[in-house]
Amino acid sequence: MSILVVKDLEVKYGDTQVLWGLDLTIERGEFVALVGANGAGKTTFLKTVVGLLPAAAGSLHFAGEEVSGMPVEYRIRKGMAMVPEGRRLFKGMSVMDNLMIGAHFREDRPQVHEDLGKVFGYFPELERLRKRVAGDLSGGEQQMCAVGRALMASPGLLLVDEMSLGLAPVVVERLAEVLAKINVNERMSVLLVEQDVEIALELSSRGYVLDNGQVTMSGDAGELLRHPQIREAYLGLT
Repeated sequence: MSILVVKDLEVKYGDTQVLWGLDLTIERGEFVALVGANGAGKTTFLKTVVGLLPAAAGSLHFAGEEVSGMPVEYRIRKGMAMVPEGRRLFKGMSVMDNLMIGAHFREDRPQVHEDLGKVFGYFPELERLRKRVAGDLSGGEQQMCAVGRALMASPGLLLVDEMSLGLAPVVVERLAEVLAKINVNERMSVLLVEQDVEIALELSSRGYVLDNGQVTMSGDAGELLRHPQIREAYLGLT
């Protein structure tokens, strides 16, 4: 059963159209990549899915319900969570406070404590740093905190925007491993939006390529990674 079905999605900034007739589907428990160059419309798509931007046309079904006109809060309560580009932590607050903000809309308080334990299991660093002000963390630690905050919402669909941006390769590899474990262990659907095409497609089972606001290719992630056009345009290989 599909957790997210997007059909004929169009998005505009004023009179400027950014996304054109975009179709995308994610099954429950699936790990999907959305890749493309900077400016292709990837972040715009994520913001529209979570409700930060309105759709100009098309439909967006989440967990079997049309949610195009629903506010962000409704979509979060229904099971979406987003790790935004640039982390967007409350930098004057502690790591623990940032994590608990992720659980703000939850009513199952006993389960919240259990999920906090899971977050610390995936990122032991955060338990050690739980009293530290988030703004004092390294970039990698901040990204761990941002992922942990999203997990505290107990989502069915985790939306991750530019996970690797500005981070050392060893940190990106660690985060990638954790996302893969979360996908399997929690049976959580993941949509990873990335400029690093190789990382994104290696992690995912399926992928979509976005170019100038349109999906130009889609299919099995391994096949996309081996496709001559992808290798030349995004990996610098022939």
